[in-house]
Amino acid sequence: MTDLISVHDEVADAVRSGQAVVALESSAVAHGLKYPMNLDTARDMAKAVRAAGAVPARVGIVDGRFVVGMTDEQIERFATTPGIPKVSTRDVGPVIAGGGLGATTVSSTLLAAAHAGIEVFATAGIGGVHFNAQETFDVSPDLIQFTRHRVAVVCAGAKSILDPALTLEYLETHGIPVVGYRCDDFPAYYSVSSGQRNPRRVEDLGDLARGIRAHWAVGNEGAFVVTHPIAEADALPSEEVYALIHEKMAEARREGVSGPEVTPHILGAVAAATKGATAEANRSVLLSTTALAGEVAVALAREAA
Repeated sequence: MTDLISVHDEVADAVRSGQAVVALESSAVAHGLKYPMNLDTARDMAKAVRAAGAVPARVGIVDGRFVVGMTDEQIERFATTPGIPKVSTRDVGPVIAGGGLGATTVSSTLLAAAHAGIEVFATAGIGGVHFNAQETFDVSPDLIQFTRHRVAVVCAGAKSILDPALTLEYLETHGIPVVGYRCDDFPAYYSVSSGQRNPRRVEDLGDLARGIRAHWAVGNEGAFVVTHPIAEADALPSEEVYALIHEKMAEARREGVSGPEVTPHILGAVAAATKGATAEANRSVLLSTTALAGEVAVALAREAA
């Protein structure tokens, strides 16, 4: 991997010395928000991690190599360059071999973070099991990677286009803990609640860190999912969001949209229908999950000391 991955000196030093580090994906920069909001949000996320006492490590593929700890110049390149491919674990090999750029998703970011020894990853919403997956077999590779890497994933639940009940069932089947930090309900990305409950709730960061350490200490190899919802003032009503998503899903089927094009098609249609409200919600939840991830990373580092 040494020829295929480059770890920033600050990140490598922090991991080596047992300091808190938070991995961040780059697809949120290249695909999540429009310029300059994407760049401003990326910079504010890094500030939120540092304010908590941790080191941010943005992950991307740059000139044919995994980069763990992207520079501000590299992040700006991702924010301003159109057409950077979104890279899940399936796509990593061809994109690296091609020598170009790649915006890492949750699954590929976890892969790189685990190789670099990073224990905490922050994202707005994880991938999961799609509605009607019983027919389509459409399950996000994020969930597969959760079974392979010891990384605490801090998120605001699953993306709103996904089936929260089936996603929780999948995680339970594979022994992946889902713990709400000061919240009872499993969040829904743009919305405070998906209508499903978190299997567990914890109030204290120290208790959370001890739970994560214990989960791994007994031999579990997978991730540990920590959920925390978007701020209520920035949230969108879940009933309206789900109704709109189901409407746009039916529209996509009628128009023959399929495969990896479905998600961006639906999210784009929802953003247009809500007149940009999803962009503000997206920024809010990115910042809140990142800030919490910094605190979780610090608590984990303290627990290991």
